[in-house]
Amino acid sequence: DILVTNAGGPPAGFFEDIDDESWALGFERTMMSAIRLIRAALPHMREKKWGRIVAITSISVKQPIPGLLLSNALRPGVVGMAKSLADEVALDGITINAVCPGWTATERVDEILQARAESRGISKQEAAAEIEQSIPMRRMAKPEELAAMVTFLCSARASYITGTTIQVDGGAFRGLM
Repeated sequence: DILVTNAGGPPAGFFEDIDDESWALGFERTMMSAIRLIRAALPHMREKKWGRIVAITSISVKQPIPGLLLSNALRPGVVGMAKSLADEVALDGITINAVCPGWTATERVDEILQARAESRGISKQEAAAEIEQSIPMRRMAKPEELAAMVTFLCSARASYITGTTIQVDGGAFRGLM
């Protein structure tokens, strides 16, 4: 059995823009959706003594993104849960990993670009170009590139990879680990 969790990013915003309701909704969508899906899948995986779980999060778990405070705060919780759970289920033949996409050409990123452009009085293309200049590969990822990593982690070739967080970001993350 294979489970891939992913939640649309919580709304963009800065600390003073985010009310309690937005925090609660962000937690529900980001953390609890993953928890509930994993809770439902684990018994089946344990019974078969095999399973793959991949939690898609964001590069913001390793390097906060300005203006995405909720994502920066909540998505690391998914990674922490996945890392802890990987230890608990390893002997059941189940691997759990997190994949952290950087800027990827998706509808969500298109919305973020539009909002950035409007707030700064520039075009969406200029907003995208600014981001792409910060990526060593000078472009955003294609969704298929993220899918290739997830596919690998779900394969037999990744049977010894568990509890790991992997970036798919064109080198955008500047840290060592």
